[in-house]
Amino acid sequence: MSLAVDEIRSQFPALARTINGHPAIYFDGPGGTQVPQRVIDRMNDYLVNHNANIHGSFATTRETDQMLHDARVTFADFFGCDWDEVAFGHNATTINFKLSQALLRDLQPGDEIIITDIDHETNRGPWLLLKERGLVVNSIRLDPDTLTLDQEDYRAQLSPKTKVVALNYASNAVGTITDVRDMIRQAHAVGAVTVVDAVHYALHGAIDVRTLDTDYLFCSAYKFFGPHVGILYARKSALDKLRTLRVAPQDPEPPYKFETGTLNHEGIAGAAEAVEFIAEIGRTWGDDRDAALVPYTGRRKAVVAGMRAIDAYEQPLARYFREQLRLIDGLRLYGPHEGVPCTSTIAFTLEGISPADIAHQLSEKGIFVWDGHFFATRLIECLGLTGSGGLLRIGLAPYNTRTEIDRTLAEINALAPSRPH
Repeated sequence: MSLAVDEIRSQFPALARTINGHPAIYFDGPGGTQVPQRVIDRMNDYLVNHNANIHGSFATTRETDQMLHDARVTFADFFGCDWDEVAFGHNATTINFKLSQALLRDLQPGDEIIITDIDHETNRGPWLLLKERGLVVNSIRLDPDTLTLDQEDYRAQLSPKTKVVALNYASNAVGTITDVRDMIRQAHAVGAVTVVDAVHYALHGAIDVRTLDTDYLFCSAYKFFGPHVGILYARKSALDKLRTLRVAPQDPEPPYKFETGTLNHEGIAGAAEAVEFIAEIGRTWGDDRDAALVPYTGRRKAVVAGMRAIDAYEQPLARYFREQLRLIDGLRLYGPHEGVPCTSTIAFTLEGISPADIAHQLSEKGIFVWDGHFFATRLIECLGLTGSGGLLRIGLAPYNTRTEIDRTLAEINALAPSRPH
């Protein structure tokens, strides 16, 4: 069954907004999706009826303890793991800084870390800072033609000195999906710990940490219909050994040992409800004949079905969008070749007009898009676009429509340079 987009859209109050008389088009999803009413209601309910700190004797504190446990169970179904392998944090960047600093405690000068040229700075910056402590940080080259990672370069960099491999699941700038499962296998073969940035991927595909076999994986709920909260999957055997940064009274057991201070309780409640929203999409519009769902049951099955239904809706729209953009004179698309796994994220430049000017002019028509480097600064550098303003980025979500695409194409066409006949 295909998504009933009108039903989906009716759940997002933000979509009623207008700009200069134009209905707003939210193509800004890679920077953060809009939020369904049920997520807003869940956060409000927590703040009104259950707001408290943890581990007390009275009603609201006990309810908060239960909510946090239930949220871990919910995200266990999102990741395909156990509840005690789920930890919460401020955002993905903060989670990775804490993780890198904890891993540093068992690393030695001269140990090597591998990062990638395609990554967001969330999964580069925290590791690059460790060079100050004598660690060697190498980065896997990006093929600027295919916008995929150079796998030969990766294999050449792996060695017994490699202690951490930090990988990107999907590029937030150009949408490339990387086969991290095989790269994780190669990393483990040399004894390295693996860390996966799934922030962009999490809206566009089902995550199965058991199949990936990664040690750590993080994402952010605001990229898939939730509030600004970061979530970490940590393999229990890895987190058991990790010397986390914590105050003495902090619970020393997984997953609590990774969490510092009071968490964003209302945000966690909303994040769990965002997963429930995805599960409801799966229950309503998932394909019961889909063989990929056979291994799963319960909410886990519904989440996977929901992610696959979202992807099945977005991918044809993205293909159509790219096909039409290719017809525009002076427009250059940036992304992997057709047929290579890619999210429904589209990036381009337009001759004679900067990405910032395109974004501004589209914004006047109520079309919300991103321009610049999107914190994927190394990728933009590799493409030679740093001095010209980076890329214009459009991201699809399940509340976007063909009508919105056609309206946006008309506006981009109007901005394109005129050609003499």
